[in-house]
Amino acid sequence: MLRHAVREHLGGQPCPDLQLCVSELLSNVIAHLGEGTPVTVHITRTADNARTRVEVTDPDPRVWPVLRQATDRDESGRGLAILAAVSLRWGVSQGPGSKTVWCELPSVRDASQMT
Repeated sequence: MLRHAVREHLGGQPCPDLQLCVSELLSNVIAHLGEGTPVTVHITRTADNARTRVEVTDPDPRVWPVLRQATDRDESGRGLAILAAVSLRWGVSQGPGSKTVWCELPSVRDASQMT
């Protein structure tokens, strides 16, 4: 459902890498803060329109994502490695009472106006 909503936000265009990044960022919130944690998702273009930026903000500034080296026996722990592999760059910003995990990808061409 989430991936469909992201695609619709972009005018129905295929955007598998962007959908994957949003899914991984939200999965991290659920895994580490719990299901039902309120989040805000923003999908925007950078000022030069060269990159699409995804931001997921949650209410816990203390629990930061950590890039791990999962082994072939680990059942989890690959989400940020996938994010790092797919995106141009990613990071974390702390706000008052929240944190935002973000990533940037090459812009989806001909996408509808994003907010």
